Amino acid sequence: MRAPSGSHEHPGLRRADLDPNPITQFRTWFADADAAGVPLANAIALATADADGLPSVRHVLLRGISDEGFVFYTNHRSRKGRDLAANPHAAFTVLWRELDRQIGVRGEVRPLSDRDADAYFATRPREAQVGAWASRQSEVLRDREELEQRLEAVTERFDGQDVPRPPFWGGFLLVPETIEFWQGRRFRLHDRFRYARLGSGWRIDRLSP
Repeated sequence: MRAPSGSHEHPGLRRADLDPNPITQFRTWFADADAAGVPLANAIALATADADGLPSVRHVLLRGISDEGFVFYTNHRSRKGRDLAANPHAAFTVLWRELDRQIGVRGEVRPLSDRDADAYFATRPREAQVGAWASRQSEVLRDREELEQRLEAVTERFDGQDVPRPPFWGGFLLVPETIEFWQGRRFRLHDRFRYARLGSGWRIDRLSP
């Protein structure tokens, strides 16, 4: 039976439950969320900051988990793309409310290679590929019609041919410095464990809720 919303009636999280590698632990919890049928389990709230340190946050989709870190894609000219060009660090949080779990990740962000970006772009639905060309992400639009006109122009441009990846669109790898796992518990006395990079390994600390 699922616990009532806000009750935090869930099994505790112990140090002995954790894998020594936080990427492996992330994959385990991600699999749990997928098995539980959590909608958009790969939706993450991504935070970036510009050159002056002013933050912004938005939801994007996590598109890959590697031994090095976490992959997402975006328009390089978007606000987050410009932020990352000026300040190549970011953080994200994923919330799986159905399991009363959160994971917070913070670290350096590196651009993916053109080859990797091309490979992923080729797997996107054609409509999404065309949309990537049509949208000048984060720029001011006169009205919806302006966007629709751009979409029509791009659709005609690539009619009858494969849609190539726009040169201003690509992927990023967030290489974690810290990863925190949060399991809800009763009376807000939640279980929190933080992995912090230590040389080639990780230090694991329990944090006060």
